[in-house]
Amino acid sequence: MDIFRIIEPALPKVPIIISIPHAGTFIPDDIKSKMNAELADQLDDTDWFIDRLYGFATNLGITMITANYSRLVVDLNRNPENQPLYNDGRVITDVVTITDFNGNEIYKDNYSPDSEEVSRRVELYHKPYHTKLDELLQQTKTEFGKVLLFDAHSIRKSVPGIRSEDFPDLILGDNDETSADRKLIKTAIDSLQNKGYEFSHNHPFKGGYITRSFGKPQQNIHALQLEMCKTNYMDSAKINYNEAKAEKIQMVLKETLAKLIESIKKI
Repeated sequence: MDIFRIIEPALPKVPIIISIPHAGTFIPDDIKSKMNAELADQLDDTDWFIDRLYGFATNLGITMITANYSRLVVDLNRNPENQPLYNDGRVITDVVTITDFNGNEIYKDNYSPDSEEVSRRVELYHKPYHTKLDELLQQTKTEFGKVLLFDAHSIRKSVPGIRSEDFPDLILGDNDETSADRKLIKTAIDSLQNKGYEFSHNHPFKGGYITRSFGKPQQNIHALQLEMCKTNYMDSAKINYNEAKAEKIQMVLKETLAKLIESIKKI
């Protein structure tokens, strides 16, 4: 199984890369055998169908990279040295997590990956994705003089382990306006808000490790994260892809990305 999949643009390339680190579902048998069967089969924290939702992006000239392995194997959006992203009391999952977002144990028989196993997974699965993403960004920057990384995610409408209230429909993260030029941030905000979806900026998510580590606007590498509720494009049970809902949110996403293409050309 390849670590990731690259989806080349169908039209002339533009300086935007979409990263989808949490849509993967593959778990190697040696790891899956140690997991609680229910969690390993349901993969509740997966960003289901996000790669399908953003499938239109290649027709805008955007390159996409999407992970094939489950975040339960290794979380590509976590610091490999397990430095926490937040310190506000929410459940914090590690680069190799032993619980889901609600604190349910992933492994059976009190198994916990030791430091050697964590390092093995980081080397095998985490580093190759980040190396390839860096390569894509550097190549695109060389070609255009600048590049925008758009990190795409989804989450259940309610995750009590993170916060008691439901999440807004759309949450734009830019590490408190440090991971991208403010013109790009404004373009994204103007495109996402007031479209019939509840919108929030940097709360309760301000971008994960990918956004924070790659976003270097002073070097003409910009990064934005868009977290969205699965109810925007899935059925109420968050199990099946809902075409009608997906088409509606895709209109907002297409407009946002099209305007970001125009905006980055002017930076």
